[in-house]
Amino acid sequence: MISAQLRAARALLNWSQSDLAERTELSVETIKRLERINGTLDATKVSTLSAITGAFAKAGVEFTNGDAPGVKLRKK
Repeated sequence: MISAQLRAARALLNWSQSDLAERTELSVETIKRLERINGTLDATKVSTLSAITGAFAKAGVEFTNGDAPGVKLRKK
């Protein structure tokens, strides 16, 4: 995941940083820090990324990777 995907996923759901923090049980400061990183979040703890991707997956967000990283909402 890259920081732009994190910001884009929040935007798709119209979630604030506080909303994401609440759903992941992470601090708002952690979300802010991750969103400021330029590029990949590879150095982030696995448990932190798992909490974030889990919250987004539960809300219907899918992350795409490869040559064009992005996000999309699953069809209902």
